[in-house]
Amino acid sequence: MDDSYSKIKNEIMLVGRRMYERNYVASNDGNISARLDNNQIMITPSGISKGYINPEEMVIVDMSGKVQNNKKPSSELSLHLQIYKNRPDVNSVCHAHPIYATAFAVAGIPLDTYVLPEVIISLGKIPLIEYGTPGTEELYNPIIKEINKYDAFLLANHGALTVGKNIVNAYHKMETIEHFAHIAFLSKQLGQTTALDEIQVKKLFDQRNKFGIRKDIGDSNL
Repeated sequence: MDDSYSKIKNEIMLVGRRMYERNYVASNDGNISARLDNNQIMITPSGISKGYINPEEMVIVDMSGKVQNNKKPSSELSLHLQIYKNRPDVNSVCHAHPIYATAFAVAGIPLDTYVLPEVIISLGKIPLIEYGTPGTEELYNPIIKEINKYDAFLLANHGALTVGKNIVNAYHKMETIEHFAHIAFLSKQLGQTTALDEIQVKKLFDQRNKFGIRKDIGDSNL
């Protein structure tokens, strides 16, 4: 296995540990994957805590779902594969249960108010995806309907999902969701959340080119 595969293994391991340390996952929750080439991905194994995962435990799977190295992949493998098939620009997928973001998902409240400049530039709106049984097409079908519009999602009664150009990029979007959800929660406790107006939002979307971010992601409609 070449050095690029080893690098991806280590990055998945490090992100998994960071998610665990930041309470984005508990026990064996969550899953992370990365595209290796046009026909293979690497994904975290089933039944192993992301806080204690080792590079040797990563699973390699082809795009048809066939495991290449006799290990058991995450139960959400089908979700990851469907995302890669529908978003050629995506090279990593991250799924976790960060506390504040998941609380919004459980309450049925999307993070779709334009409030924070950094969130608007990097993600835009974060929609709420209807509930589907984990590990089945009930989960991934509603996501796939929206996958070309957004890079980050709240999953009703479940958690959060992000996609990115690489492992760290996908993970950073998960941090952004949770940070935004925490601030949104506190602003609600204070009694007011002030949204930016249409002109202010358009200016922020116009800045995306400087950061190499697709302007059509995040549903600005401006």
